[in-house]
Amino acid sequence: MRVREKGDRGVVQSVVLFLGVSVLSGALAAGLAIPFAGLAGFTTEKTTQTLQDLPQQFDEVPLKQKSTILAADGSLIATLAEQNRVPVSLDKVAPIMQKAIVAIEDDRFYEHGALDAKGTLRALLQNQSEGTVQQGGSSITQQYVKISLVEKANTPAEVAAATADTYQRKVAELRYAIAVEKQYSKNEILEKYLNLANFGDGAWGIEAASLHYFSVHASQLTLPQAALLAGLVKNPTGYDPTNDMKRAKDRRDVVLRRMLELKVISLAQANAALRTPVINPAKVRPNKLGCANGPYPFYCEYVVSQLEDNKAFGKDRTTAANYLKTAGLTIRTSLDPKMQKAAQKSIDQHTKKGDQAIAAITIVEPGTGLVKAMVQSKPYGNKKGQTSYNYNVEKSYAGGYGGFQNGSTMKAFTIAAAIQKGFPLTYKINSPNSLPLGGKKWTTCTGHVTAEPGYTPGNSTTNVADPTMIQAAQRSTNTYFLQLSQQVGLCPIATIASKLGMYDAQSGDPLGQYPSMTLGVGYVTPLQLSNAYAAFAARGMYCKPWLVTSAKDASGKAVSTPGADCKQALAPEVADGVNEVLHMVMEPGGTGQHLKFGRSDLAGKTGTIQDAKAVWYAGYSSKLASAAVVADASPPYKRLVGQTLDGTDIREASGSGTAGPLWETALQGALQGLPTTHFTKPSDKTMRGNVKDLPFVNGMNPDDAANKLRQAGFDVEIASGTVNSEETAGTVAYTDPRQRDGAPEGSKVTIFVSNGSQKNEPDNTPKPPKTTKPPGGPITINPNCPPWNPKYPNCSGGGRGPG
Repeated sequence: MRVREKGDRGVVQSVVLFLGVSVLSGALAAGLAIPFAGLAGFTTEKTTQTLQDLPQQFDEVPLKQKSTILAADGSLIATLAEQNRVPVSLDKVAPIMQKAIVAIEDDRFYEHGALDAKGTLRALLQNQSEGTVQQGGSSITQQYVKISLVEKANTPAEVAAATADTYQRKVAELRYAIAVEKQYSKNEILEKYLNLANFGDGAWGIEAASLHYFSVHASQLTLPQAALLAGLVKNPTGYDPTNDMKRAKDRRDVVLRRMLELKVISLAQANAALRTPVINPAKVRPNKLGCANGPYPFYCEYVVSQLEDNKAFGKDRTTAANYLKTAGLTIRTSLDPKMQKAAQKSIDQHTKKGDQAIAAITIVEPGTGLVKAMVQSKPYGNKKGQTSYNYNVEKSYAGGYGGFQNGSTMKAFTIAAAIQKGFPLTYKINSPNSLPLGGKKWTTCTGHVTAEPGYTPGNSTTNVADPTMIQAAQRSTNTYFLQLSQQVGLCPIATIASKLGMYDAQSGDPLGQYPSMTLGVGYVTPLQLSNAYAAFAARGMYCKPWLVTSAKDASGKAVSTPGADCKQALAPEVADGVNEVLHMVMEPGGTGQHLKFGRSDLAGKTGTIQDAKAVWYAGYSSKLASAAVVADASPPYKRLVGQTLDGTDIREASGSGTAGPLWETALQGALQGLPTTHFTKPSDKTMRGNVKDLPFVNGMNPDDAANKLRQAGFDVEIASGTVNSEETAGTVAYTDPRQRDGAPEGSKVTIFVSNGSQKNEPDNTPKPPKTTKPPGGPITINPNCPPWNPKYPNCSGGGRGPG
């Protein structure tokens, strides 16, 4: 039944009565009532004025509730909380628990108002006779107010004010208690108290305490269990059974005897409860709060860091972090436990505890940006062999390592820029094993850069002397892509990379535009690279990494979180061309051929940085994209060769041989059960490129030929030295690209000068289409059909490469 006070005059009378009882009983000495140090002259009139200055209504403190982070399938990733609490209604609390807490804390709770002077005096006398504090002097309503005021405190100073041992605070608490009694029924107050109280060992509220100590819900509590919990609220740390079993039992037994004294339980029930063990340690559930105690700590911390940047959670990171731990949110994420397990299996299969080198893998979904898996070889922690760095993400996030130089995986963006500019997939560039480029210029978005004197890069793999774009990608021919990037310009490459989410993961700056950009530049992460390659798989649709798919507050109301953020960053036909080129990397003759698996089309690219301090493999199908890196992550960085991986010394570090197996095992497991997919075939226009006819200049004076080519819209360079040719010495022997192949407008055409010798002359003679007569009639073999891919119309049966 709701008890209401009759105005402020009744309040004053209650306070004066309470003060009188306290003084008469010696409450001052016992410390159970208002301390009156300095109270001389504190008259009834002053009391009235003080009370009238206090609010007439008590603003209920919002319960701090734990938030949960879930995987895509609803399984638990982590619990975040300042206080481990699960609020429940009073009808979900066992009646014996309600009786136990009332018996020990305020047995006249349902009989008095906000103040129980009689109960206070009785408690005082009982405690003095026992020599210890056995019964509480404050009503449950007063205790609820006190706990609430402490909960509302946000700073140490506010906490100190809420717990200060002063008569002003005691009077204020009493006034608030009177307001609470006016606002709520006794059962409502008891419910709020049980949900707010601290029950020790990280358990706040009766439901969390029941689950923690006994692995049962509050509705299932037995008498001895209820007595233990009721006793805890007086001293949650001192009576914590996980700290001191004997002291906890003594306190529990005090509660049982009080319940017997009040005839709440029978003698038989009391004796049986007294003989019951306090807790079963095997049933105590650890309060595993925070990402560190979850199954995927690195992924979880990255999610939390992103949430703390969400303005819907707070105006700044501190406010958002507090909201995240106290609002009782349910956060659903993109993580797929099956794919995470597949990625972790790859780590377990290809690395060992104690390895010097680290490995990291991220898997994302093309077309959505959903981050499906994130794993690394060093486990989470601060002990030897552990780390708190997340090697998959950028440095701007808490714990983010900030990536590694990415080597030749950058060539994919050069390929995209070339295709976008109209270069055919069959575009040839003479690519020697080493190429002096010192003093050469590359255009940038703001001007140009010049290679340092003596810059003479070379190829790390066996190459074709005059490769097409596809052949150069298959063998990762450095000298080809350096020249291609020079012809395309660095600005288009940088622009595409930026549109696909690539930037320096250490500094946050755009990737630098340097002559060697196509060979790797800046620091990038597995998350960035896998997500960028996912845009190729999604036919040019780039989606920002997406981790939080939904968030709901404690009432089930949606909280604003960023959803899918996708845009068409590349024309589909450009992405189709990139897919074709990188697909051939995983076909016979490519550096990734031994990593091919299954029936789905796969595409990929290796990457090795200078001195092999980090090696990469990034690849994808239409369903999933992934990037794997093996690197030295302990400054000063050293070569991987000689460091340990999978428990053995690395003898040779390469993208395909070192990082590739990690990528293969992870993606193969992640794709298991998904449908077979194929890339969209590039159009004939993409294959052929947007090329212009080159004027015929063979046999001309080189300067005249250069002028003629410039007038046709090409950039021209006359190669130093001479070549063998049947043309007259000193005249144009041939051009690269060849006259018959044409070239994109504005691209570079190199003129080679003849020495007059016919020896080793390149075959420049156009050849007519070949025909064959299989059953059903003749089929024309297109001379532009690459012999390594007979998939295109009119290309059945293969054919020779362009001349």
